Amino acid sequence: MSVNVFRRMLEKLSSQVKESRLGNPFFAQSQYNPHPLNPDNFNPIERVESDRRIAFLDGGNQEIVGAPNFSIQINRIYFCIFDGKKRVSPENIPNKIEYFSATYSDFRDGQIFYDTIIIPLDDRYSGYIPNEGDLSFNSMDRAVMQGNMRAGISRVASIARRFGEWEFSRHVIDKELQAGDIFVADGTLQAAFPNESQYVNRVFEAAKKSGAIATGLSKSCTLFTDTGLSLVGAIRLLAEKEQISYPAWIYHPIVDIFEPTHRASLYIAKLNSVADRIYRYEIYQDQAKSLSDDDFNEIFSKLAENSKDISIPGYPYGLVVADREGRVRFNEMEGYRTMLLSELSQTGNLEKFKRYIQAIDTHDALDMLAG
Repeated sequence: MSVNVFRRMLEKLSSQVKESRLGNPFFAQSQYNPHPLNPDNFNPIERVESDRRIAFLDGGNQEIVGAPNFSIQINRIYFCIFDGKKRVSPENIPNKIEYFSATYSDFRDGQIFYDTIIIPLDDRYSGYIPNEGDLSFNSMDRAVMQGNMRAGISRVASIARRFGEWEFSRHVIDKELQAGDIFVADGTLQAAFPNESQYVNRVFEAAKKSGAIATGLSKSCTLFTDTGLSLVGAIRLLAEKEQISYPAWIYHPIVDIFEPTHRASLYIAKLNSVADRIYRYEIYQDQAKSLSDDDFNEIFSKLAENSKDISIPGYPYGLVVADREGRVRFNEMEGYRTMLLSELSQTGNLEKFKRYIQAIDTHDALDMLAG
């Protein structure tokens, strides 16, 4: 029965995904000026020798205990540096920072606000974490809301990790990289939340000062063409239709960006000849404008050199490492939760917090019953 239902659904869906019309890059905002898709925009990545080092950074967070009016989370951020195929140790700062964040609701000025407290796990990390004053948000701010609904506190709590990634990135670029080195963040270079632009801009200023190139590579891309296709999928299909023979390539230009919260030049890249996936890649706009063709090729050559691991061919191994080391795993949560609840009990606060936790934890109880 279910096989027939899936078959009917897929037949209908396939008729709606019209690959014969790739369309052109679509950006709704007027600050984005897209270029038509053009096979001439494919450029090969030529292998060159280079002494540029390349740093990768990623982070993760998980909620330890949550309720509608507070969320306590553990945040972890990690970076690694590669000199060719060799990993090198940082010289001036730790390669990992960890901190707890506690986001809580506060009623003021007739609105519900979410504010955040941050406590580093080690005092050595205190210089690399975001400012608590920047982590205060009106829960009905469109930038943090979920549709027309008030922002959930767990979603807002994750901004503490996002801002922490930017802040730590600034120090990595400033203290560990040299002119010509490449910094790769996981994700785009766009600021999405209130107060975020100042963190992104400080990363760019550090890059200008040091001469290191600030970039970002996204695991996924949700951009579209004006026929409703995935932009990444359309560019991949264009490469297949045009029989682009380059083992590794860059697709550019895609769009001219004039949005002050998104100071980037955008590329789509295939980084390995056997790769199934292609990726969205961004370079800080001011730096991209000053790079020569040889500089561009050298940057992408270094990325391609780092993207040969068999685990995910075409995806930089440095980001695999940063994701693995920066990730907070579910099996860590029980230990943190036990310590937290024990402390609440010893301080006489368990009943106070439990009445709020039980406002949302029935779903967890059902999961436990289901095994």
